[in-house]
Amino acid sequence: MIELRTPAELDGLRVAGRFVADVLDELLDTVDVGVNLLDLDRVAARMIADRGAVSCYVDYHPSFGRSPFGKNLCTSVNDGALHGLPHDYTLVDGDLVSLDFAASVDGWVADSAVTVQVGTPREDDQRLVDTVERALVAGIEQFRPGNKLGDVSYAIGRIAHDAGYDVNLQFGGHGVGRTMHGDPHVPNDGRPGRGLKLRPGLVVAIEPWLMQGTAELYQDDDGWTLKSADGSRAAHVEHTVAVTEAGPEVLTLRRAQRADAPA
Repeated sequence: MIELRTPAELDGLRVAGRFVADVLDELLDTVDVGVNLLDLDRVAARMIADRGAVSCYVDYHPSFGRSPFGKNLCTSVNDGALHGLPHDYTLVDGDLVSLDFAASVDGWVADSAVTVQVGTPREDDQRLVDTVERALVAGIEQFRPGNKLGDVSYAIGRIAHDAGYDVNLQFGGHGVGRTMHGDPHVPNDGRPGRGLKLRPGLVVAIEPWLMQGTAELYQDDDGWTLKSADGSRAAHVEHTVAVTEAGPEVLTLRRAQRADAPA
């Protein structure tokens, strides 16, 4: 069921969004050569406990997961595209890692993701990251009253296709509110002018993700991590966004993005 949030409910979602952004900022400050993925998960766990928030991941067990997730964030490295299960792996120079984090604060959920290069950057990785970030911006720009959901999907897909990447439609954006995943589903490609009409109060997580050489996935032996079928690297970004009368409002802006945002 698609729900539209009241102004008071949006205030709660803003608080959750700021917390999720703060956790990602702390994780970005921590990521470096020599840092273990389990150390990153411990950072998220500490901040959840300190805030009195609730992890959306620890007990999460959808049909596509082999068991409850059991960790506090997703860490997808190199050919890991989505749902990367933190494990005993120490980041090395040249790794590409996405950090996907969702939490509930006072009953309201926000969800966001970022991809970062570790150590020495690679040109092909930077092009991939730049593309998903531009696709996210393009999708957010369409998230305004009177537009259709297909306008959002089309904007994302156009950026990806113009850059030469194929788009996987198995996983995409989704509604957020009291739970992490709800309606509507937001594909990362689509036809403009089609689908749900966007109205103030609609809140979704918009999340473009791409792989360098394929649109096909397989599930790793850990029962969670989705990897590119050809071993090519992947990037994933995400923001929780609300439709308002004034246009799209990004609820999970990180520190640097808040500094760059218009007053």
